[in-house]
Amino acid sequence: MKSLRRQLGLLERAHSYRLLFFATLGSSFGTLFALLALAVDVKDRTDSGVWVAALMIGQFLPSVAVGLLAGPLIDRLPRRSLMIAADLVRAAIFCVLPFVGSSGAIVALASLAGFATGFFRPAVYAGLPNLVEERDLAAANGLLQAVENVSWTIAPPIAGLIVAAWGPHTAYWINAVSFLVSAALIVGIPRRFLQVGAALSRGHWRDLADGMRFVVRSRALLTVLVAWTIGTAGVALVDVGEPFLAKDTFSAGDFGYGLMFGSIGLGLAIGSFGAGLSVERRSIGLVYGSTIAVAAVGYGLASVSPNVWVASACCVVAGVGNGGANVCNALLVQRGAPDELRGRAFTVIMSTNYLFFGIGFVVAGLMRDAIGPRWVWGTAGLLLGVAALAAWALIHGVEAQQRAEARHASARARQGTPRALRTATSLAMSLQRPCQLCWRGRCRSGETSRFPLVPLPPLTGQCLACEPPRRLDA
Repeated sequence: MKSLRRQLGLLERAHSYRLLFFATLGSSFGTLFALLALAVDVKDRTDSGVWVAALMIGQFLPSVAVGLLAGPLIDRLPRRSLMIAADLVRAAIFCVLPFVGSSGAIVALASLAGFATGFFRPAVYAGLPNLVEERDLAAANGLLQAVENVSWTIAPPIAGLIVAAWGPHTAYWINAVSFLVSAALIVGIPRRFLQVGAALSRGHWRDLADGMRFVVRSRALLTVLVAWTIGTAGVALVDVGEPFLAKDTFSAGDFGYGLMFGSIGLGLAIGSFGAGLSVERRSIGLVYGSTIAVAAVGYGLASVSPNVWVASACCVVAGVGNGGANVCNALLVQRGAPDELRGRAFTVIMSTNYLFFGIGFVVAGLMRDAIGPRWVWGTAGLLLGVAALAAWALIHGVEAQQRAEARHASARARQGTPRALRTATSLAMSLQRPCQLCWRGRCRSGETSRFPLVPLPPLTGQCLACEPPRRLDA
């Protein structure tokens, strides 16, 4: 209960995190609200599966492009400005959509909104560690992903009712307002709280290569890249097979499909919230592999269930595992990457995940026609099982490696190399969060952290975390 109160208490004691929390709620609600409205609009205009598929591809393909081509911008540009711009672009797009007359234009505008989302989400998770103390980082991720999953559960049904009653144009206007609210909330977060400092550039393509190289060389990030890329392919099989399993295999109709969809959403919310508490008590290596394994067991049991009610209960279990794994993914990247590389790390991993998600869609469609939805879900459970084994195998020693990397950066910093000093400071800050009380005051130059032998460069004008917190006089 004490951990639960502290997790919920983040919304009260961390002002900037609270603003980001509600901004993410508005943004995710709007994104999912739009997903259904756009699908209904394109389907009613064309009655074509090809057009609807093009719309769905436009939702995630831009994120692949952002990760492969534009990831360094999230580290070089001010993250707050980038997030505000992404919200304003999406709001403008949904203000224009009610006046668009062709399906091609709708798909093109939806893809442009997908590009904006491709910048927004990595910027949120790259900046999150700078808003809370290290001990609260797992709880902060759990709360943030829980609210996204709650949006996933409730936004589509509400959007369906509104679209059925007043048409998709009303949903577009509501969606535009949600993005404007998100942008207004982000404006209230001080710029320095979302980013320690803009990363120095060695040229765009070199910066991009630096991010990719760091992901491959870091044990924590490589674990997420390999394990969750396999897991994402399994989730794609689940998404494609779900309507056929509910409506054809279980003969449960649209109600059964909605029941299974909502059950996964409920499990995702529970798993996200619970993982934030579990990581505080247990090794993240144990939690990460175990959550993926729970998802594998849940989907596997659902594939052999006798009816939709038993399958829905299994979907809740699978959702719990999936939600917990998502929190661990974010936490491993946040703790494993320094602030100046964190945006690129997220975009590289997310783009790879989305790429295999798309491939999984294609393979799942072929499998469903060849062997049926039960085997599709069974294969999804098998893939997630492989992902769990990969996570357990790769994650061993991750926390020890992070401490060794920080010590190595400290040694390089003592040699007087400016770039090494910045890297050491970023690594130190990834393990020891800056204190917001100090940030709101004026700090003396030359203050040092409790992290061994890592002086803070005077240029930043802020000190590292103090415990207990103290305000520094000018």
